[in-house]
Amino acid sequence: MKCFERLVKDHITSTLPDTLDPLQFAYRPNRSTDDAISTTLHTALTHLDKRKTYVRMLFIDYSSAFNTIVPSKLVIKLETLGLDPALCNWVLDFLTGRPQVVRVGNNISSPLILNTEAPQGCVLSPLLYSLFTHDCVATHASNSIIKFADDTTVVGLITNNDETAYREEVRALGVWCQENNLTLNVNKTKEMIVNFRKQQREHPPIHIDGTVVERVASFKFLGIHITDKLNWSTHTDSIVKKAQQRLFNLRRLKKFGLSPEALTNFYRCTIESILAGCITAWYGNCTALNRKALQRVVRSAQRITGGKLPALQDTYTTRCYRKAIKIIKDINHPSHCLFTPLSSRKRGQYRCIKAGTERLKNSFYLKAIRLLNSHH
Repeated sequence: MKCFERLVKDHITSTLPDTLDPLQFAYRPNRSTDDAISTTLHTALTHLDKRKTYVRMLFIDYSSAFNTIVPSKLVIKLETLGLDPALCNWVLDFLTGRPQVVRVGNNISSPLILNTEAPQGCVLSPLLYSLFTHDCVATHASNSIIKFADDTTVVGLITNNDETAYREEVRALGVWCQENNLTLNVNKTKEMIVNFRKQQREHPPIHIDGTVVERVASFKFLGIHITDKLNWSTHTDSIVKKAQQRLFNLRRLKKFGLSPEALTNFYRCTIESILAGCITAWYGNCTALNRKALQRVVRSAQRITGGKLPALQDTYTTRCYRKAIKIIKDINHPSHCLFTPLSSRKRGQYRCIKAGTERLKNSFYLKAIRLLNSHH
């Protein structure tokens, strides 16, 4: 069945328009959490580069998002996207009338017939969820709705304290959720305000369904700790602590007589993967102190494995360059437009993005453009 689902998934993907919500970063080729984080940060930082501005970020939490898909509504959306009616009927039949039982030892419960949800563990479920939510997009130019599967973030760019568009966007999102049978979990939904203005003022809270959304100074966003100061000490402290715990395992393995090659492989899989997770999005704006703490972990691992390990700075540079090349080759990537080639006389050179602050200057896209230009 899973093999057949893969065939259906490939067929659906091949018939979908390339323009389908570019800010949904999950379940698509050449998209990852790095892209979602970098896009969110770039949107915020370019706005904060102007005067009299601040940014409000709303991190939405849905209650059992995959379990609340209404197949009849999904099929209407699939038909709107131009999918074959026969295929739409197959999807409807696939999702409805599914019997489920619970087994405890040798005892089996009476079957329950389900007519909602995309079943967990199915190959098609993630794709069907992203198609079900494809029309959840920002209605105002000053807002962005960035999605990674069911992780949804509303980024509101505020100028001159005018929050009308942002508040209207949040209200419209609430209405969209009601119409599409998705329940917003207000208690787990958080808001963060990034404001670097010298004259701070009190920001009235956001309400969803009459409940105040909690405001936080730090939030774990797609695996990285993002703060209202857009600095990375909280994140680096967290991953250094996690990596040091795994160094203990590396030492134990050396004690058991594992070869240097096996130790290096263990380091690459369990320690470097933590230190370099989404590194293109955050490493550029780390302080010297943050970088030293991260590199200390690498040096400790190097002493244990007995071999040369790549410095994090080199890993960051390599990944930035590689990611930039992939974005340039993908014309449907939402950030493709940021890489503007210069005149034909300067082949391989890209137009630099103006930056008034070091924060923006050291962010991924500006760093990537400088890297590309230095390679030619």
